[in-house]
Amino acid sequence: MITGDLRNKVDRVWDAFWTGGISNPLEVIEQITYLLFLKRLDERQLLAERRALRTGAALTGNPFPAGTDEQGRPYDDLRWDTFSGLDPARMYEVVSERAFPFLRGMGGDDSTYAHNMRDARFTIPTPNLLARVVGLIDELPMSEQDTKGDIYEYMLAKIATAGQNGQFRTPGTSSG
Repeated sequence: MITGDLRNKVDRVWDAFWTGGISNPLEVIEQITYLLFLKRLDERQLLAERRALRTGAALTGNPFPAGTDEQGRPYDDLRWDTFSGLDPARMYEVVSERAFPFLRGMGGDDSTYAHNMRDARFTIPTPNLLARVVGLIDELPMSEQDTKGDIYEYMLAKIATAGQNGQFRTPGTSSG
């Protein structure tokens, strides 16, 4: 069950998209999902690093490769804890030009994951909106599995309510 405080935090993320120019509820949930996935990948990487440090074993289960990409840029830039601290323009560049292509290519070209992510698209229109949303997502307590499910159920309910109320909008149009 989603609490009032958590509901307010999710609503603030949702409202940031709305005021930032993304008014289609399906697009909002899609972009939130991609960003939460990027955050979760970094959490998985941190767990793998802690496990390797604790056991002295080789690093395994890490979604981000060591080193640099083909342009010589560090893969660490794609990690949530790294890009979330960047200025909005730089964050936007990293997420739009590097993180989303990275997401689409994870798992290799023939993997089920790559097949399902091939159409992943970044549609956040401005660096300031991205920075605002990333900051708001950082406030969401995502450490418990139940919380993740509760957040998604709440967002799906928002989509259902928007559809019932005729609130599927496109920028520049009103509901009706």
